[in-house]
Amino acid sequence: MKLLKKLACLIVAAVVMMPFMSCGADDREVLVVYTPFRDEFIRPMVNAFEAETGIRVELTFAGTGVLIERIRAEAANPIADVLWGGMLPTVVPAIHLFENHTSVNEPYMQLAFRNTEGPITRFNLNSSVLMVNTQQLPSHIQIRGYADLLNPELRGRIAMTDPNTSASAFDHLVNKLYAMGGGDPHAGWEFVEAFIYNVGGIMLGGSSAVINGVASGEYWVGLTFEEGPMPFVQAGAPVEVIYMEEGVMFMPDGIHIVRGARNIDNARTFVDFVTGRYIQSMMDHYLFRRTVRSDVPPGDGLRPMAQINVIEGDLQYILTNRNAWLQRFQELWEG
Repeated sequence: MKLLKKLACLIVAAVVMMPFMSCGADDREVLVVYTPFRDEFIRPMVNAFEAETGIRVELTFAGTGVLIERIRAEAANPIADVLWGGMLPTVVPAIHLFENHTSVNEPYMQLAFRNTEGPITRFNLNSSVLMVNTQQLPSHIQIRGYADLLNPELRGRIAMTDPNTSASAFDHLVNKLYAMGGGDPHAGWEFVEAFIYNVGGIMLGGSSAVINGVASGEYWVGLTFEEGPMPFVQAGAPVEVIYMEEGVMFMPDGIHIVRGARNIDNARTFVDFVTGRYIQSMMDHYLFRRTVRSDVPPGDGLRPMAQINVIEGDLQYILTNRNAWLQRFQELWEG
C-alpha cells in the first residue's frame, strides 16, 4: 500500500509538472543537478528522491558538452553537485572534473557496466535510433536504416543536432562510422560526407528540438536516442522508432559527482538512490530507458535486444579518436 501511494503521488507530480514539485520534500537541504535528460523523463525519479529524502533538487538542462564546459569553467567554485547523464565517450575525457564514488549498488550492476574508473557510475543503457513522422513521410519512401537517409527527397527534411555539444549526436556519428564502415570507422566517412550533404545545412539547437521537430511534422526523420520518441509513440502520435538495419550501438549513460561539490553527501545519496532497484525498475518498465542492473527484468515497452542488429565499438579507440572525428565532421559540415 505504501508503494502504491508513493507511485500515485509521483504520477500526479509528473503530470502536473510543477517546477521542482515533490511529494513531501522540504527545502532544508538541496542538490544541484546538471543534466542533458529531458524533464519529462527524469521528473518522476526526482520526485521520488525528494519524497524519500527531503532533499530539494535544482535542475539545469543543456547538452552534455555544454554542461561539461560549464563544470570546467566553475571548477574553482563548483555550482553543480552532480552531472546526471551523458554517454561515456563524451564524459570520460573530462573525468578529472568528477569525484570518485562507489555506489552501494555496484554489486548488482551487469559486469560490463561496473564502475572501474572511480568517478563513472553507469545509470542506464541507451542507443541511437531514427525517429520518423509516418504522417509526413511520403508512402513511397521507406526508412530502414542510415542508407535510406541519402534519398534526395529527404534533403532539408532530416533533423539532427551538433555532435560537438550533444552526446546523443556524437553517438550517432560513431554509430554511423562503425555501421556504414562495416566495423571499420575510418571506412564510414564516405557515408558521413554524403549524409551531411543531404541534411542540407540544417543543425538544430539540441536533442529536444530534433524530437519535437519530427513529432510536429516539420521534419520527416530525425537522429535521436531510444527513449526520446517513446512518449509520442505511447500517446498515439504518428511517429515510429527505427533501429538501423546496418547496426545499432548501445552505450551507457553515467551519473557523476562533481569534484569539490558543495553538497557532496547529498550527491552520494542521489547516485545511490537512482541506481537502486526501485528507480531502475521504474525507469526500465515505465520511462523507456534500459537498466544497467542485473536483477531488473526487462520491461515490455522497448524492442528486445535479440530483435536488434547490435554492433559494438572499441570504447578506448573511440575516446582516442574523439577530437579528431569531431574536427573532421566540422570540416565536412563547413565545407
